[in-house]
This record gives sequence, structure tokens and C-alpha cells, in this order.
Amino acid sequence: MIILLGNLLIMIMVISSRKLQSPMYFFLCHLSLCDVFCTTNIIPTMLHIVMLDVISMPVLECFLQFYVFGSSTSTESFLLTVMSYDRYLAICDPLHYFTIMDFRLRLLLAMGSWVLGFALTLIPGILVTTLQYCGPNVIDHFFCDLAPFLKLSCSDVYVVQTEIIVFSVPIILLPFLYIITSYVNIFVSIMKISSTTGREKAFSTCSSHLTIVCMYYGTLIIVYMVPANGHLSSLNKSLSLLYIVITPLLNPVVYSLRNKELQAAMQKIICNKILV
Repeated sequence: MIILLGNLLIMIMVISSRKLQSPMYFFLCHLSLCDVFCTTNIIPTMLHIVMLDVISMPVLECFLQFYVFGSSTSTESFLLTVMSYDRYLAICDPLHYFTIMDFRLRLLLAMGSWVLGFALTLIPGILVTTLQYCGPNVIDHFFCDLAPFLKLSCSDVYVVQTEIIVFSVPIILLPFLYIITSYVNIFVSIMKISSTTGREKAFSTCSSHLTIVCMYYGTLIIVYMVPANGHLSSLNKSLSLLYIVITPLLNPVVYSLRNKELQAAMQKIICNKILV
């Protein structure tokens, strides 16, 4: 409930407030929408399992959950990359920022993130459906994820596992490397700012984004780019909670508590409701 209310509140504030129409808040609104999408896909099933211990799910529904989860995860990866590019332009090239990051470009970047996220996830989704499942049908996880599918399959999963790791490179590794490169350039530019106040403001602007990025990509790389076996397979279930529950929970908290413009917009909405 906190994840849904927090992210929906951010979307409402960005849409309703004229002061929150900059590119950064435009992308933040899409990030919140992506978090809501992922949360409503996974957490209801997880809560159902917590209450009943074991639940039944049709095979097609399980494959669909895996595809929707993968698509929303990939989309969030691309959105975080776009947000790092936005922060790079705002800090390293402020004079040309609004000229470059006009409405057409921000719309193209946001829609491109969604289209790429859903299109690229089709390939791992199709690969998983081509496997043969002729043994146990109990998934040792709280949602239909890649590792449980590979564990249940009686096919040779080495080729599929290798192909999925390769497809994870443009979805996880390359965006992460781009973000790190962007932030290195950002920090170099910040250090050149003469005033202490200016440096603190710039660090504050980027710290929230960097916190989410480190947690999100760190767990994704461990879970999807490191072959799972033994203890690591059990650890993956715990790590999955970080990007399925903790990251969507922290997004509204981190961005709102550390952002004075969002705080002001929230206070204005609350005051208007009280006056009405």
C-alpha cells in the first residue's frame, strides 16, 4: 500500500503542479509508473503465497507474469539510464540543457525506454517457453522468475542460460556502465564549482538517483548475470526482494524527502484539500 500510494502521489504531483514540469520530474513520473506496474504484477501473488504457503497458477499465467516482470524491470533500467543522461546535461551543460532536452526528446526517450523494455524481454520470454518441463511443477520462489524455470526444466538449459546472460548485457550491464560514466563526468564538473553551496546543491540533486541505481543494478547483476547454483539460488530469492519491494518503496521516499520542490508541491496539495 505504501509503494502504491507513494508512487501514485508522485505522479499526481508531477501532473498537477506547474513547478514540476522539468524533464527530471517527467522521467520521475514514468519511473513511478513503472514501479506501480511491477508491484501490481508481483506483490499480490507474493502476499497470496505468504497467507496460503502454496498456491496454484496456470502455466500461461506464470509465463505472462515472468514477461511482464522482465519488461517492467528492463524499462526501469532504461529509465534510470535516461535520468542519468538528464542529470549529466543539467550539470555538465546547463546553458544548453533546455535546448537539448526539449519536450520532443524527453518524450522520445521515455517512450523508447518502454518500447525497448517490452521488446527486448520478448527474447528471454520466448527462450523460456521453448524449454521442456517434464518433472516437478513446484516453483521454489515467490513469483515466476528465470532461475525457477531453469531449475524445473528437463532440457539442457546451458544454451538458454548463456543466451539470456548475453541479452542481459544491453539491458543491465551497458546501461549501468553508461550511468557510472555519466556520474564520473558529473562529479568532475561538480568539483570545478567554486562555491560550497553550489557543490552541495549539485551533490544533493544526484545523490537520490545514485542511491537507487547502486541498489537496483547491483542486485540485478548478481541475480541475472551470475549463474545461479547452490547457495546463490537461495540467495536470489532474498535479493529479489530488493528490486521488487525495497526499490519501489524507497523511490518515493528518497525523491520526496530529499527534494524541496516535491515537498512544496505536496504541501500545496495538502493545503488545498484542507481549504476545500
